[in-house]
Amino acid sequence: MSGQSSPAVSDGGITPLQQMVASGSGAILTSLFVTPLDVVKIRLQAQKSPFPKGKCFVYCNGLMDHICVCENGNSKAWYKASGEFTGTLDAFIKIVRREGIRSLWSGLPPTLVMAVPATVIYFTCYDQLCTALRLRMGEYAQEAPLLAGATARVGSATVISPLELIRTKLQSQKQSYRELTACIRSAVETEGWLSLWRGLGPTLLRDVPFSAMYWYNYERGKSFLAEWYKTGEPTLTITFMAGAASGSVASIVTSPFDVVKTRRQVELGELQAKNLSCKTSASTFCVMCRIVAEDGFRGLFV
Repeated sequence: MSGQSSPAVSDGGITPLQQMVASGSGAILTSLFVTPLDVVKIRLQAQKSPFPKGKCFVYCNGLMDHICVCENGNSKAWYKASGEFTGTLDAFIKIVRREGIRSLWSGLPPTLVMAVPATVIYFTCYDQLCTALRLRMGEYAQEAPLLAGATARVGSATVISPLELIRTKLQSQKQSYRELTACIRSAVETEGWLSLWRGLGPTLLRDVPFSAMYWYNYERGKSFLAEWYKTGEPTLTITFMAGAASGSVASIVTSPFDVVKTRRQVELGELQAKNLSCKTSASTFCVMCRIVAEDGFRGLFV
């Protein structure tokens, strides 16, 4: 970025508003492509182990993981297996034939209410922080993506965590907004304000290292490949290759934290669905030890 450029414009030459529009559009496109895969996965899970009332499962729209609570044992709910599936492709075909193609995006709209704003906050903060840090870190500017990625993820996760708790309570207990407000006020009075961020710890343990590693390797990978292929700017192919490689490495390294996070999310969701106190829920370390004891070290990489 030249010395005469406006501070509101990133080193990519776009404004924060343009960054927000771009990240929001990307978030919606991502969810449209990824959600059908997760819907099929959940249907296959339900076929193998039926979901009873109060049971929780993790729903991923490609942007965030969300806890969904099975309601009233409803056999017609979208997450119930509607037939016998022999595999992923067979499930795709039968779901579309029996329920229509729109059923592949079941459960998506309520999750986008939080996932899209969280993605916009995350990417816009990353771009702005990375640009500012590169200008101030001098010879250490190459490490700016690592710090910016970690900080942006902490911010977006912290903002969204209470909203996810509220969404889970609304879904599981079918409360009015007045009843929900009273419930939250009561929880804050008995357990303190930190109760609104219960479960944030495991989320940060996975997302912050992932984000730091991803952005650092992504930016370094783009620069390396651009030099390797002698292109002035990273092409679409280079960008795709750098993103795929950095995402794969970060996913493998943080996989144990992802397994623990999912296990704790489900446990906390089921306690909330039953309106029980969450004080007795195990710590991240205890959950990790339990997984190793039950399934061995491989269990952390399921």
